[in-house]
Amino acid sequence: MARRLTSTVLVTGGAGYIGSHTVKALRARGENVVVVDNFSQGHREAVSAGTTIVEADIHDTETLKSVIRTHEVDAVMHFAAWLIVNESVTDPAGYYRNNVVGALSVLEAMRATDVQHLVFSSTCAVFGTPPTTPIVEDLPKRPINAYGETKLAIELALPHFEKAYGLRSMALRYFNAAGADPDGELGEDHTPEIHVIPRAIDAALGRGTFTIFGEDYPTPDGTCLRDYVHVSDLASAHVLALEALRAGAHSDASISATACQPRCETW
Repeated sequence: MARRLTSTVLVTGGAGYIGSHTVKALRARGENVVVVDNFSQGHREAVSAGTTIVEADIHDTETLKSVIRTHEVDAVMHFAAWLIVNESVTDPAGYYRNNVVGALSVLEAMRATDVQHLVFSSTCAVFGTPPTTPIVEDLPKRPINAYGETKLAIELALPHFEKAYGLRSMALRYFNAAGADPDGELGEDHTPEIHVIPRAIDAALGRGTFTIFGEDYPTPDGTCLRDYVHVSDLASAHVLALEALRAGAHSDASISATACQPRCETW
C-alpha cells in the first residue's frame, strides 16, 4: 500500500517511558504523530509539544478506528503493554487482558481500517532463561513468566495477520532500557520506581535506599550482571523499523539489545 501524502503514525502508550522518547524521535523526523494513552502509567507532559493526544484505552476498538480514520494513520507503534515481571506472575489475568486482548484490539482496528505497518514493542523475555548469552535470534522461545508469554502470543499472531490481511510488522525484542533524552526533556518517571539506575541515583541523592538482590549468579561477586540499551537508541530502532516497513521490508523480529545474562529479567 502506498504511503498516504498526509500519513500519521499512531503511537499507543506514547506517554510512557519508551513511547514518549519514540514520539520525540518521530517528530524530529517530521512525522505527524497521534498518541493514544489512558495515562494509567504515562504522563501527558512527556508527550512532545504539537503532538495530538487522545486519552483512550486500547481496548476501545471503535475509538482506535475513529482515530486512525480521522488522522489518516498509515502505521502504528504499539507500546501500551504492562511490563513488570513479578506482577505478571501474581496477576496473569490482568497481563493477558492488557497485553494480549488489548494488542488484539489494536490489530483489529488496523485490520478494519487497512493500516498495514506495525512496529511492535516486544521483549527478550520471550526467550525465557537462555542457554547461552549473548542471546541470538535462533534460540528457542521459552518464556518463564506471564509477561514473556503475552508478548510471544502477539508475536505468534502477527504472521497470521499478515497472511490474512496483509499487515506487515517488525517486533523489537529488548531488555533493560535505561537513560534519558540527551536534551533533558524526558526521562524515567515511574510510580513506584522499580528500575535499577534511577533507584541508584535516588539513593545517591538521599532519596531512599538501594538494595542489591542475588548472590548466586555466575559472576565474580555473585550478583547479577546485566546490559543496558539507551532509551534514545531504542527510539531510533523503532523509527528505523518503521522506515524499513514503509520501504517494503519483509516482516521480522529482531533483538535490539543482544546481551542479557540469564535470569536478569526477573529483577
